[in-house]
Amino acid sequence: MAGTVFQNKVILKILEHYKKIWAINHAQSVLGWDMEVNMPKMGITERSVARGELSVLSQSLTLDPKFLELVEKAAALEDLNDYEKGVVRVLQRDIKIAKAFPPEFVRELSEVRSKATMAWTEAKEKDNFRKFEPWLDRIIELSKKAAEYLEYEEYPYDALLDLYEEGLRTRYLEPIFSKLEKDLKPILDKILEEGKVPKEHPLETEKYDIESMKEVNLKILELLGYPLEVRGRLDVSPHPFTTGFGINDVRVTTRYEGFDFRRALLAVVHEFGHALYELQIDEKLMFSPIAGGVSLGIHESQSRFWENIIGRSREFVELIYPILKEKLPFMNKYSAEDLYTYFNMVRPDCVRVEADEVTYNMHILLRYKLEKLMVNESVKAKDLPELWNEEMERLLGIRPKNYKEGILQDIHWAHATVGYFPTYSLGTLLATQIKSYISKDMPDFYEKVARGEFGPIRKWLREKVHKYGSTYPPSGLLEKSFGEGINPEYFIKYLKEKYLD
Repeated sequence: MAGTVFQNKVILKILEHYKKIWAINHAQSVLGWDMEVNMPKMGITERSVARGELSVLSQSLTLDPKFLELVEKAAALEDLNDYEKGVVRVLQRDIKIAKAFPPEFVRELSEVRSKATMAWTEAKEKDNFRKFEPWLDRIIELSKKAAEYLEYEEYPYDALLDLYEEGLRTRYLEPIFSKLEKDLKPILDKILEEGKVPKEHPLETEKYDIESMKEVNLKILELLGYPLEVRGRLDVSPHPFTTGFGINDVRVTTRYEGFDFRRALLAVVHEFGHALYELQIDEKLMFSPIAGGVSLGIHESQSRFWENIIGRSREFVELIYPILKEKLPFMNKYSAEDLYTYFNMVRPDCVRVEADEVTYNMHILLRYKLEKLMVNESVKAKDLPELWNEEMERLLGIRPKNYKEGILQDIHWAHATVGYFPTYSLGTLLATQIKSYISKDMPDFYEKVARGEFGPIRKWLREKVHKYGSTYPPSGLLEKSFGEGINPEYFIKYLKEKYLD
């Protein structure tokens, strides 16, 4: 089962019980993936009930008195190794959350998530916020309830931040986000003023054959080292995502719009980064509570590392240029340099997932501000579209033309994952720190990218981040592997060097 890293008899008994909880989580992942990729619309009626009942069942197994007693007993032991301590830490956290939420709340939240997701999909398709508005109001209320159940010291929002990034609080985020808001605007203004980086490119409007683009993405995943068919899949969904069912089954999706192929391609490279993290966790941790990524911020650092640091690099662009020329006929009109400038345009854009490296964090600042208003204040769903548009204009000087470009663009609030968005910025910042660290250990890092030698890069990431799973908390993992926490200075330096120097 879990190999030799777990020796303590109490821990082994805990893992024996935990396997039932793991099995339910595994089933929930399959049901969630199927809901996004395959399920017909009407299937939501039974699916939402099934997922709600499974959530309650998982909660009851987590709160089984004998299980609680075992975890309490393990917590008092002094001779546990790091992996065993990790199991206790993660389970104590899970138990605290499970105890906080009444079963009827768990059931309601699960059902609302499923139905809100379907309502969001239809609302976005029809550009009709009214169809999603009542569901968003319910999600705001449920998020506030969740914060009250979880308890907090300073702000209700802190309780939700902690769900996605262990230990994260508003007081830690404020100085990071204040620095970003202060430093990014002058960089963006200077880039736009100098005009060295294009704001638009003819490749944005080139139409592509979807089947040909699928072939491109499969070839790129193979090049990066994604074990397609053996341990992974590439599918299509409204919003690209990664789902890990276990260490040996981690699936990614993208979307195809028929033009601006960079969107589909970079989404695949991004999701590969998430998938690689899960695939490279030590197999000895299988079926245990620590056999998964430690936090969303650390997870996002992996996807942003592959998408931005590698995927937008000149070396990677030149590496994949022949594949694109072979599969997309219109690419014969363009050079590798054209491709590089297309991947690295800088301009204010309304849509977060299409945002460039310079403006991306502005999108997170917007959502962070609105989430705080939703949870800490009395803002209702009807007020949010206009607040969104005003904040977009303040930060980037543009206003969305419709709901699809504005408040309906992301699926996260439909999933009731309020408090999730800040982890995107944390991951984006950390990706540039990882670039600095790997470049010191591997001075020929970009030469390896140019040659398509991704094995050593995957191995380095496995040793520094992936293999530990959730053994250490996010801050502990960063301290152990890199000797420091998240520092926005690396990101600001990276942008200045790449776009201004």
